[in-house]
Amino acid sequence: MAAQAVIGLLAHVDAGKTTLAEAMLHTAGAIRVAGRVDKGASHLDTDAMERARGITIFSSQASLDWKGAHFMLVDAPGHVDFSAEAERTLQALDYAILVVGANDGVQGHTETLWSLLERSVVPTFIFVNKMDLEHPGREALMCELRERLSAGCVDGAALLAGSEAALEDAAATDEAALGEYLESGALAAGTCARLVAERAIVPCFFGAALREEGVEGLLDGIVALIAERTWPEVFAARVYRVSRGARGERLAWLKVTGGILRAKDLVDGRGLRGEAWTEKIDEVRRYQGASFETVAEVPAGQVCAVTGLSQATPGCVLGAEPVGEQPVLAPVLSYQVIPSEGLDATALVRALRELASEDPMLGVTWHEQLQEAHVQLMGEVQQDVVREQLRERYGMEVSFGTGGILFKETIAAPVEGVGHFEPLRHYAEVRLMLEPLPRGSGMEFGTRCAEDDLDRNWQRLILTHAMERDHVGVLIGAPLTDVRITLLAGRAHLKHTEGGDFRQATYRAIRQALMCARERGDCVLLEPWYRFRLTVPAENVGRALADLARMAAEFSSPLAEGGQARIEGAVPASEVGAYALEVARYTGGRGRLSLAFSGYRACHDAEAVIAAEGYDPEADLPHTPDSVFCSHGAGFTVKWRDVPERAHTEVDAARLRPYRPADAAFFSAEC
Repeated sequence: MAAQAVIGLLAHVDAGKTTLAEAMLHTAGAIRVAGRVDKGASHLDTDAMERARGITIFSSQASLDWKGAHFMLVDAPGHVDFSAEAERTLQALDYAILVVGANDGVQGHTETLWSLLERSVVPTFIFVNKMDLEHPGREALMCELRERLSAGCVDGAALLAGSEAALEDAAATDEAALGEYLESGALAAGTCARLVAERAIVPCFFGAALREEGVEGLLDGIVALIAERTWPEVFAARVYRVSRGARGERLAWLKVTGGILRAKDLVDGRGLRGEAWTEKIDEVRRYQGASFETVAEVPAGQVCAVTGLSQATPGCVLGAEPVGEQPVLAPVLSYQVIPSEGLDATALVRALRELASEDPMLGVTWHEQLQEAHVQLMGEVQQDVVREQLRERYGMEVSFGTGGILFKETIAAPVEGVGHFEPLRHYAEVRLMLEPLPRGSGMEFGTRCAEDDLDRNWQRLILTHAMERDHVGVLIGAPLTDVRITLLAGRAHLKHTEGGDFRQATYRAIRQALMCARERGDCVLLEPWYRFRLTVPAENVGRALADLARMAAEFSSPLAEGGQARIEGAVPASEVGAYALEVARYTGGRGRLSLAFSGYRACHDAEAVIAAEGYDPEADLPHTPDSVFCSHGAGFTVKWRDVPERAHTEVDAARLRPYRPADAAFFSAEC
């Protein structure tokens, strides 16, 4: 069978990624004429917004054949506002081509993409584009790639030509390869392919995609350096994107990672939180840009789009595919969505949540007290895309309020919570443990409750309710993160317990625990931070250092680089604002600031933020920490502080079972 691979193209904006994709398709004869991004005529930017803006917003795919190999190209978004879509696309890739502009070099977003490729262990080629423009020289570019991305970067053309220097560079990355080189003075093709697959080496090619220079060499290099792969026989797949077709039909884009996907098959799916479902595949489509063909089946190793999966969301898995890691990238801004006059707020929230089912990073929140809808976005360009989607798909006109930093909350120490819900003829009680997790872990759920004490069906229900909503903290009402929630005990009534009773008890137990943590001073406010690289002329270093100190940045000593100074570090996102424009102003256009999201840390001015928000957690009735008990045939409210002493259950440490995560196996009927 001919070698095949799914290859993604990634880059910072304006590096020429889509132009390279067009050049590869044209060189291979897959299209008659290479489209132009600047003329809104590229084959892979199929959406009207992409063509109008000249940027890739949604990942798209096309196929080509080259010298006996079959490649499926996936063009991922390059703009930083859509980096979450690019991250999801990595789940479908066997290899990646990271495009770097020779005129701009490695940017902050390039480093972010490189980190994501490392985390996902995707073997990578680098194509240095725009070599026809002014640049520092091939050797200087190679040095920058080795310094800022990987010491394993090697000249791909020289490696294929058998250059002694390139072979030595490649052999030095691996003990077995070094032994082979010392013995024979060469490296076998299989050895080089293995080194690429293991990410020990990163072949780098150079050219100018717009002129189709260096494209044949890149294609030759990929054919020579990809390793054939054997896929499992049991069906498995991973959904990396959800979109709408030309007729409004819902499309789930997926990579088949085992067996064969067939139209009309019933498939079992699982979400990132372990929720399970079964649905039937209707159509199976292979796309080539905007056009597609309907096929009966798709084998492992290929990508396709399917209809019929109404519950599929990006990141969910099908069949035997294991649930993957939580995404790294996340929005850092929250905007109020302001409906036009006469637009029903309920319909607006419903439409936003439909969009969020296609892009989980959208993050829709309805503030009951304020009667406002808010969305979490990566930036203003994504804001424009959401506005256009609401207009075209739903006929809704909206505007956005000023963006605010998206804070999050966590805890610093374990805390136990109890929730009780017992109005007349209802009964449920839940005891939970909340524990802090490392930064970036997200939320985890599990149980230590013995099934002799609480039936597994009730345990499943409690954990389902714990997982079904995003919980908010008690400092400013920001989303809760990096917390493990473990069921310790619970109680039901033989006659009076209904499913909704455990929902209420679970919500209240989580909230009661957070209030206890707040009283102990164990609640922590988190804010997003950026990794930055600031380059300024030597005479502006003092000003730059003063600005960074004022912004509460953490940074290293400046490094001199040919009359300029480079400063690297991390800075709170809330302090950055329009500082990039300020840098350009005070350096006369000779300075440059590059930023990349680096995760959440403790808020540098938490007290001021909490005071400014003025949030009262006990007045937030949709998230009440209080419980409802029953006496003399009537329910009454008990304040959160007094709930533990009135609770009907206790936690017996001797009866607790080993921790079991709330994964697909726990929720399966066979368990």
